[in-house]
Amino acid sequence: MYCMDQTEQIKSRRSVRKYKPYEVPAYVIEDILECARLAPTARNEQPWLFGAVTDKQLLRGLGRLANTGPFIADAGVCFAVFTLRGEKYYLEDGCAATMNIIHACQAHGLGSCWVAGDKKPYAEDVRKLLKVPEEYTLIALIPAGYPEGKPPEKPKKPKEDACFTNTRN
Repeated sequence: MYCMDQTEQIKSRRSVRKYKPYEVPAYVIEDILECARLAPTARNEQPWLFGAVTDKQLLRGLGRLANTGPFIADAGVCFAVFTLRGEKYYLEDGCAATMNIIHACQAHGLGSCWVAGDKKPYAEDVRKLLKVPEEYTLIALIPAGYPEGKPPEKPKKPKEDACFTNTRN
């Protein structure tokens, strides 16, 4: 049975929080944004707005606001995923786009890390900092850059504890 290289990419993905001080080329950022835009979405609503922050002052501001993501300040780029507040599947759609961004980053040789946004106390401050219209809410920040070293391996739950087929015994 043939499996595309994507499965190996998914299995090897790790959160990266340390980045080399290199710029991420504009064509890479544009391709990653295109991958976000093409994510699956309930009823094809596409309730999203995506940002790519490369300005060092804004990156430092995001790092200060996101209490779980001070390393954003050192990223080459930080992607921001926003969705319309009133949409029924705003969170699911935003999460699908977030995963497209993470996988596209890896495909381009970038490390990234999902920094939560939805329901976080800093979500509104991030929206204001990035001058995003009020009808949108933050789903995720995804800092990305060329990894500084290899991230530590963290154990995952065993397959038999995490998965089942047909019914759970």
